[in-house]
Amino acid sequence: MTAIMVVGFWPSYFARLLRGDVARPLVVQLHGIVFVGWMVLLLTQVLLAASGRVRTHRRVGSFGIAYGWLVLAMGLLVGVAAPILHLKAGDWNEDRAAAFLLTTLGDMVLWGVFFGAAVFYRPRPEIHKRLMLVATVGLLFAAVGRMRFVSPIPVMLLVWLSPLIVAMVYDWKTRGRVHPAYIIGTAGLFVGALRELVAETNVWLPLGHRLLALFV
Repeated sequence: MTAIMVVGFWPSYFARLLRGDVARPLVVQLHGIVFVGWMVLLLTQVLLAASGRVRTHRRVGSFGIAYGWLVLAMGLLVGVAAPILHLKAGDWNEDRAAAFLLTTLGDMVLWGVFFGAAVFYRPRPEIHKRLMLVATVGLLFAAVGRMRFVSPIPVMLLVWLSPLIVAMVYDWKTRGRVHPAYIIGTAGLFVGALRELVAETNVWLPLGHRLLALFV
């Protein structure tokens, strides 16, 4: 998941930071910092649990819950701010901005549903940890969408869902079956991705334009 994040956002974010290019809107910079922070937090939690420091993992998890909702808040904020900034700069037309709005808001709906479920299932670690994985994979949709070298669409979906595919294979090899949380989660993410089929059609665009008009 970390590799997907770095590769996907390398040209537009990480490479620019290394060149000292920080001339981005503050809200975009904060969004990037919060998202990277989530990946660091997730890796920390995994290492704590894997090394048997479960009590510390749970204490950090209390902070992690608040941080997860911060991820949601920043995602919603940037999901609206980014298309408006592009519109005002003249980079995008209204149709593209409205379509992007569906993509980003859809990401946050998936994150909110699966992260919320993971928090609810904290007392059941076997479900909790799998739902955390599902929720984080949902966030990677934007990173994979920026991989111009990954095509066609079925290949993009395969790359996006690859962490879950690996996890399900591991389950099958070690447990003899795939945990239902992975099956439900993967199906939910796939169905959520289908929104891209209508993002630039009259099914969504009229509503997307009206939503944008509230902020422009």
